[in-house]
Amino acid sequence: MHSNMIEYLNIFIQVVEQGSFTKAADVLQIHRPTVSKAIQQIENDLGVKLIHRTTRKLSVTAEGDEFYHHARHVLAEVDDMMASFSPTLPPQGRLRLDVPLALAHAILIPNLRHFQALYPGIEVVLVSSDKKTDLITEGVDCLVRLGALQDSSFISKRLGNIRMVTCAAPSYLQQHGQPETLADLDKHRAINFFSDHSRDVMEWKFIEDGSIVSLRPASSLLVDNSDILLSCGLAGLGIIQATFDAVAPHIASGALEEILTQYPSVSKPVSVMYPDRRYLSPKVRVFIDWFSEVLATQLR
Repeated sequence: MHSNMIEYLNIFIQVVEQGSFTKAADVLQIHRPTVSKAIQQIENDLGVKLIHRTTRKLSVTAEGDEFYHHARHVLAEVDDMMASFSPTLPPQGRLRLDVPLALAHAILIPNLRHFQALYPGIEVVLVSSDKKTDLITEGVDCLVRLGALQDSSFISKRLGNIRMVTCAAPSYLQQHGQPETLADLDKHRAINFFSDHSRDVMEWKFIEDGSIVSLRPASSLLVDNSDILLSCGLAGLGIIQATFDAVAPHIASGALEEILTQYPSVSKPVSVMYPDRRYLSPKVRVFIDWFSEVLATQLR
């Protein structure tokens, strides 16, 4: 391997992200022929074509796309290792986060300005969804998850528990009546949430006489997105069980009404996960510490 391979990898990453040799050269403040030489050297060493280039456009090959993700991961590892041995330097660089929609809306985003003020050198790349994420393939530094964890190949840390509530729109309750017991749910329409990965329908969990009762109410609608779940509930399409922080403003405004309050919903754990690396990046460490404090205050 060439002694300047790390430099070549950085050039390749910029070419892919900028979509241009010239733009990559401008970003890195180097001459364009240096960019061309680096890409050619990598392709010669690998014996495969990474980038198709013409006078008008540039496109990444399938091998180039796969190499790009690995190269980005390698450079992130190098940056993390160097930062771990430089404790006097403030955390900096891109921090790629994956956070469930409900937590991003209700907790992370409202507090994110505080994190940015504390760590101005960190650029947050926020991916928010309710779908399963591959930390390595998608280049995510850490992800926050709601509910029981199934993937044990990564390091995980429990941050706390978030309250769940069962509620419905007044328009739905006027039409279908108010359920008084858990058994009454059989007579109602539920909007259920399912995992896009396992296709399992999430159970509704209540506390009755000190014991946990798990139910899967009959669905009028199945969704795999917490934003859609909330919108369906607000539209009066059925009863929903959701995080309290997500529905609290709508309960306060009267757009939703909490029901079955005599049967408290079981709270769900909130955890953070990150790759099993020998050197935990300072930017990941400070985010985990900061978000733990935010949750401790928010969920108190």
